[in-house]
Amino acid sequence: MAKIPFEKSSGNVFADIGFTTAEAAELTAKSSMIIAIKDTIEQRKLTHQEAARLCGTDQPTFSKVLRGRMESVTIDRLASWLNALGRDVEIIVKASPRRRRQGRLRVIEAA
Repeated sequence: MAKIPFEKSSGNVFADIGFTTAEAAELTAKSSMIIAIKDTIEQRKLTHQEAARLCGTDQPTFSKVLRGRMESVTIDRLASWLNALGRDVEIIVKASPRRRRQGRLRVIEAA
């Protein structure tokens, strides 16, 4: 059987497909926030229509974002949607370690 060539992942799918470090970090943060929105909708047993109304947006836009179309949504908009759905969002700014020249952006979902 022939071996299939593969490349080991860096741990960030967006970086692996060619996005810059900054773009990959932003897309990863947005993805994490969208997952938190989906989890919240599921926990609260909301329809997309109900959730979109709570978030102050239309259902087609809301559903598009939940399906991964992130280009039309900003991190602050996702944060406001999470707030509207009853979730707190914290942004912490701190110095990065000296070994890293650039800061990073990440989202950590708490229980």
